[in-house]
Amino acid sequence: MRIDLHTHSTASDGTDTPAELVRNAAAAGLDVVALTDHDTTRGHAEALAALPEGLTLVTGAELSCRLDGVSMHMLAYLFDPDEPDLLRERELVRDDRVPRARGMVAKLNELGVGVTWEQVARIAGDGSVGRPHVATALVELGVVPTVSDAFTKDWLADGGRAYVDKHETDPFEAIRLVKAAGGVTVFAHPAAAERGRTVTESAIAELAAAGLDGIEVDHMDHDEPTRVRLRGLAAEVGLLTTGSSDYHGSRKTCVPGEYTTDPEVYGEIVRRATGAFPVPGAGGRHA
Repeated sequence: MRIDLHTHSTASDGTDTPAELVRNAAAAGLDVVALTDHDTTRGHAEALAALPEGLTLVTGAELSCRLDGVSMHMLAYLFDPDEPDLLRERELVRDDRVPRARGMVAKLNELGVGVTWEQVARIAGDGSVGRPHVATALVELGVVPTVSDAFTKDWLADGGRAYVDKHETDPFEAIRLVKAAGGVTVFAHPAAAERGRTVTESAIAELAAAGLDGIEVDHMDHDEPTRVRLRGLAAEVGLLTTGSSDYHGSRKTCVPGEYTTDPEVYGEIVRRATGAFPVPGAGGRHA
């Protein structure tokens, strides 16, 4: 089985619609794909309606969190999307995205960059607006060559010249909320140092003690020594280890299935979940 547990659609900051994403996942030879848009489940219905036969969808979201001033992302799988406390927290994060993006536009204008809110809103479309949309605007204007080049201290990285904070969930609270909604939690790309400051290993151990289920190890932002170190840490503190592409369509260079999760780990994630269950494809006829 080929299993990719971290992808994004136009419901947040990917460039594939949810329907396109599942079709591309099937074309890439995946057996299982998780749709984990930022702080939203809005793309799930479309993905399910278009799900090709032979592909199983894991519903999820990537939750924006912050610990000791460090931004981090928590992948949540197979939770009940209507559980009120977790829904309320996701809405708080989403509602803060627009004023945050407007604040980044204002900072860029102060730096002499002619980006406009209308441009960013056009790029975001119906998705949850975020830094990748602002980064894409910078690419359109020729300020940086790629989206990744916008995530530096010069521009949009944590603490960068145009960075603006947003509401982010305490990860211990995120774990509690996801578990109460029957879901499973995996810390996304925990050692992606190029994105900014990262959470310490001691903090990861504390999160594990609080109920964190796993960490994403095989990821494009982790080199091989980092993966070896993370596997050792996971073994020490009893965490599952996953692998994922973090596919964003054309916004990143990765492709579906670039990194994958071991089938036994996937089976354990499914076993632990009680809020929702993976959905096998019905050839795009699922209601």
